[in-house]
Amino acid sequence: MAGVYKLEIQESEDDLKQLLRQQKIASDKERIQLLYLLKSGQAKTVQDAAPILGRNRVTLQKWLNRYRTGGLVGMLEKKARSGRPRVIPSWAEAALQKRLQASQGFDGYQGICDWLETELGIEAVYKTVHQLVHYRLHSSPKVPRPVSVEQSTEAMEAYKKT
Repeated sequence: MAGVYKLEIQESEDDLKQLLRQQKIASDKERIQLLYLLKSGQAKTVQDAAPILGRNRVTLQKWLNRYRTGGLVGMLEKKARSGRPRVIPSWAEAALQKRLQASQGFDGYQGICDWLETELGIEAVYKTVHQLVHYRLHSSPKVPRPVSVEQSTEAMEAYKKT
């Protein structure tokens, strides 16, 4: 019969139910749900479980094969993402973060670009620097405007009230 699996699921039905509730990632939840369906008897075969989960039978068999070889950890393990490396490496990002928190700051995003090139030897375009500083680091390159020493706080508060 197609879809018959020869697999002993080590986790108990209650453990799988508890794990299912704790999952925040949908793909992990589906994989644990497969184990739960098979352990609880709601699905007798992989072919019965496929329409319940909305996945192809072959996909479920791949998941079970990963469970067979690596257990629950192996089944939930994610592949490392491939892709282009970042223009500004993490060590430079940490140095920039430290410099942004200092009181001297920068004149603007172009100032950050120039600093990266002169101090760290990293060439980065304006748009890349803006996205890094604004969206990832949640920071601003601007230095706050200086406050006069002659300015009194009482006068400022009176001005705000009127």
